[in-house]
Amino acid sequence: MESIYDFTVTDIMGMETSLAPYRGKVLMIVNVASKCGFTPQYRGLQAIYDRFKHRGFEVLGFPANDFLHQEPASNSEIREFCTINFGVTFPMFAKISVQGKDIHPLYQLLTSKEVHPEFGGKITWNFNKFLVDRAGNVIARFDSREVPESPKIVDAIEKALAVR
Repeated sequence: MESIYDFTVTDIMGMETSLAPYRGKVLMIVNVASKCGFTPQYRGLQAIYDRFKHRGFEVLGFPANDFLHQEPASNSEIREFCTINFGVTFPMFAKISVQGKDIHPLYQLLTSKEVHPEFGGKITWNFNKFLVDRAGNVIARFDSREVPESPKIVDAIEKALAVR
């Protein structure tokens, strides 16, 4: 079985990047978009990143244009938008597809019902959030409507960070 750490992805600057250095950290992997009603969640994602990064937490943002063309921008435009409007400093990656025939292999793994029976299933919209433990296991999934700084998400992050 593949692990998320086996993947190489392209970062927002166009550099090939292994996910292996994230081994041992708690991750929130999120499909994001700039022209969505949920776009203000970038602020909340940055807030939880700032709150927990010193404890081994990372937010990984993956822009996707899969839902009503709500991420039409180029990678450089996305980076600029996120930096200027939301002060994003968490790792952002190049635009990918999170559903359909062009689904990125990382999202094939994350959404696999065979691998993650409790948390698998199609991405329903922008800002679906997967919480991954230090060993690379998906331990929670949150819908677009669940804001990043909600007690439900913060509690899940706290519990995951407490496990060594």
